[in-house]
Amino acid sequence: MSDKKSLKQRIHEGEGIKIANAPTDATRSQLEDILSQDSYDLVGVDAQHSAYSEKDLVAFCAMAEELRVPTQFRIKHTRHAYLIGNYLDLGPLSIVVPQVEDESMVDEAIDAFYYPPIGKRSWGPKAGHGITARGDRLEYAEWWNNNGILCLQLESINAVTNAKKLAKSGVDMLLFGPNDLQFDLEMYPDHPFKTVDDCIQHVVRQMTDTHVKVNV
Repeated sequence: MSDKKSLKQRIHEGEGIKIANAPTDATRSQLEDILSQDSYDLVGVDAQHSAYSEKDLVAFCAMAEELRVPTQFRIKHTRHAYLIGNYLDLGPLSIVVPQVEDESMVDEAIDAFYYPPIGKRSWGPKAGHGITARGDRLEYAEWWNNNGILCLQLESINAVTNAKKLAKSGVDMLLFGPNDLQFDLEMYPDHPFKTVDDCIQHVVRQMTDTHVKVNV
């Protein structure tokens, strides 16, 4: 058995994570070119602000896995958290839920992301990341629960203020949407937080002594 740390373990230990970005319809040569620019831990694809198809996502995730870089997928809308299990069946290792503000939405994301006994994800990952090496249901479910990476994107003053409550057990990493966060800051010019960096530093302080990584 390999003693090499998983990406999830490295995140929990506070290591910096490098994430590339690519379109879901990238060719293999295009993806190889993107990944050759640095030593990336994940390659991110986006459904929130970009067009995508499920077939393209399956093909992209398989191609990225062959190149030994897992896929991170930002879902289309916060309220699509209930579909996370379906998205994961298409091949991502990591999910980003955008514009999170509500604890109940985090609970829904955790339930959909993890298999029992942690969550309520339904079984059937025919194209799931790592499934080809683990055909047994219980073996894969345990592996997934110890390796899948769930990320929340904070994009409002409310989310920043309540980051400690949102970063529940099962959440691995917090990201920021600086443009939408800037919109919110502009709406409240008298708020103590004046800049996006003020917000980031506040969240970093809240996550001290937790397993949740703040990726900036």
